[in-house]
Amino acid sequence: MFKRLAHVCIGATDLAATEHFYIDLLGMDKAFDFYRDDRQIGFYLRAGESTFIEVFVEPGAPQEERPLIRHFCLEVDDLEGAIAALKSKGIEVSEKKLGGDGAWQAWITDPAGIRIELMQYGQASSQFSGRRVELS
Repeated sequence: MFKRLAHVCIGATDLAATEHFYIDLLGMDKAFDFYRDDRQIGFYLRAGESTFIEVFVEPGAPQEERPLIRHFCLEVDDLEGAIAALKSKGIEVSEKKLGGDGAWQAWITDPAGIRIELMQYGQASSQFSGRRVELS
């Protein structure tokens, strides 16, 4: 029924800072912009061949009724290389750790406080093996 995740929509409390973070610092490409009354209100980012992040300006701080998002995950081929590249751009990155699912992970945060998981799968990762994960 489903082929893949099409996109994740996030709110941005500062659209320019969010655009700078994802495009200039993370190196994503912008697919297109959203405008209303000749004013930019959002944009689409390429996060892979056919996966996107949709960004819309969000006035004010996040609230329980309108959260920005809990987190989303970006798969990488070389987690250590990604960590080094991000740190070289001044981005604070957590230490690499092996998750209960058998995949390596690290975490960053965007300007609106959205947590981004960076994940490198391995052959034994539950995402491929289907192995049950017990979390403590």
